[in-house]
Amino acid sequence: MKFELKDDYIELFKLLKVLDLVDSGAHAKMLIADGYVKRNGEEELRKRAKIISGDVIEISEVIIEVK
Repeated sequence: MKFELKDDYIELFKLLKVLDLVDSGAHAKMLIADGYVKRNGEEELRKRAKIISGDVIEISEVIIEVK
């Protein structure tokens, strides 16, 4: 799955919400805090991590390429 940025960055929990991968922002934050999200192959625990162009986000079996 590809996501095109409209700004310089998007916060991680907002990205998951915008792509309808979670039901709510609270659900997104819980998944991140519990270690279910990887950023560029590394576990990402920061809910407000700034996701920029070139990042690859993995959640479950979904891979998101940020452009």
